[in-house]
Amino acid sequence: MKKQIYDEKNGMSYTLHGDYYLPDLVLSEAEPTYGKYGMLRKQFLKEHRSARYQYLLLTGKLNEHLNQADQEAREQVETLMEQMAEKQRVTEELKSQDQMKRARLMNNIKASAEEIVLKNLVCV
Repeated sequence: MKKQIYDEKNGMSYTLHGDYYLPDLVLSEAEPTYGKYGMLRKQFLKEHRSARYQYLLLTGKLNEHLNQADQEAREQVETLMEQMAEKQRVTEELKSQDQMKRARLMNNIKASAEEIVLKNLVCV
């Protein structure tokens, strides 16, 4: 039997240990760079999509997936906030007239936008 083999289907190499071929797995020393939404996505995958989580982890694509989910979620929140602020007529002029009212409205808008994005992030 060969000492090492390479499986082109999944792109992984295996080494013979006794009677079994075990995958050559290497842990990445790089610190994860994803933020709030990436961490929430990771938690969701662990709890509800364990097969997908294991696949991403074993192929080394987990951090890339989480970074992408985090970036997309942040962009969606920003876009939604801009749209909601425009619809509710929250402008810089309001900031000069009544700062507390504008802060209150923006906090509500941000909470609403995050809630919408989190539902989409978790359900995918």
